[in-house]
Amino acid sequence: MTPEQRSVLNDIIGAALGAVAPDRAVHRHVRRNDETLYIGDVPYDLAGYERILVVGAGKGAAPMAHALEGVLGDRLDGGLVIVKYGHTMPLRRVRLREAAHPVPDAAGERAAHDVLDLVAQTTERDLVLCVLTGGASALTPALCDGISLDDMRTATRLLLECGATIHEVNALRKHVSAFGGGNLARRAAPARTASLIISDVVGDDLDVIASGPTAPDASTYADCHSIVTRYGIGTRLPASIRRRLEDGLAGHAPETPKPGDPLFDHVQNRLVATNRQALEAAATAARARGYIPRILTDSMTGEARHKASELVDEAFRTADTFVCAEGPCCLLAGGETTVTLRGDGTGGRNQEMALAAAIALDGADHIAMLCLGTDGSDGPTDAAGGFASGLTLRTARERGLDPHRHLDDNNAYPFLEGTGCLLRTGPTLTNVMDITAVLVDAPHTMPMRPDGDA
Repeated sequence: MTPEQRSVLNDIIGAALGAVAPDRAVHRHVRRNDETLYIGDVPYDLAGYERILVVGAGKGAAPMAHALEGVLGDRLDGGLVIVKYGHTMPLRRVRLREAAHPVPDAAGERAAHDVLDLVAQTTERDLVLCVLTGGASALTPALCDGISLDDMRTATRLLLECGATIHEVNALRKHVSAFGGGNLARRAAPARTASLIISDVVGDDLDVIASGPTAPDASTYADCHSIVTRYGIGTRLPASIRRRLEDGLAGHAPETPKPGDPLFDHVQNRLVATNRQALEAAATAARARGYIPRILTDSMTGEARHKASELVDEAFRTADTFVCAEGPCCLLAGGETTVTLRGDGTGGRNQEMALAAAIALDGADHIAMLCLGTDGSDGPTDAAGGFASGLTLRTARERGLDPHRHLDDNNAYPFLEGTGCLLRTGPTLTNVMDITAVLVDAPHTMPMRPDGDA
């Protein structure tokens, strides 16, 4: 990758992440005029509330709570938010607790129950402000009676390893949770609840983001049974979770609160940042650097390596039919892919996309790609993703790295690190899924395509 290509891609990273920074998101949607708080166009008369609390969870919950502290000042009475280890910042009135992500731990379990206990003490004279971002599901493992944290860890790991989507993972989580699936709103009633939500799921469905703690739940026990059957993990699930699903199907365990439940008459859910906003900011940054941006989708799903190949194919088509006539182009896509584990290597979905793209781009030095997890944490690694270009495999050959072997072993991290293509940002304190940017310049000479065509 040339220094110029990397510079443009880094500008795109900065613009995209800046557009969905949690504190900026809060300030775009929340304002105070004397004793009236506005969340969007909904007014809240602060004089009419005895207590105002901030609760919530997620990788970006701390800066959201900090922004609310600034807006509310001494009208804020306290609160509790849960963040991933290392995602803290100083707060004055809201307590912070740290917990594990993506595999839940006991700290998260205790903290989630403490949040539930806190909102259970509220009355109709109180206002509960809830901040929710990506990671909240794993950070709030308050489970139904009889289900242990180890059981939930096992179920989560099974779903992630078999390639289940976040929608599927959260459907099961909600039906074994005392926190998700509208249960936080149920516990806070009759207080008024308003949630500020940063979406980390395709489609921005409120009942899926963070497992929907304050949203009506459209998923059912029947959906959970279908997911478990589809991936063939029914016999591998812990007995307590199998029993909960069976009880639910038989009507012996209560369903999560559904659309139309009167409790949601006193709940406002507002999206404050999305993947689309990040893509639009990335497009603006690309245009400023002389590239014509094209946003392909904000709903990219599927196997990471396959999506990489599709994007590379689109880049080649763009080079053929668009670039030479109109100018260089930047293709942008957002969403969340999955990886089906076949090996025991180290990496994440964005790193796997970058590795697969590098293989498909071999020799095409006019194309460069960035694959970014907007939270700064791609898989169980310290990387946010990776870069790829037509020059990546040249470096790999010089350093004795076999890209196909690394891809077969789901071992993208050491390959990208060894070729200088690993992307590290550190915790970004936000999460709107993933962003892929592909720079397509006019080729000096048309390279051979992966399929052998000229």
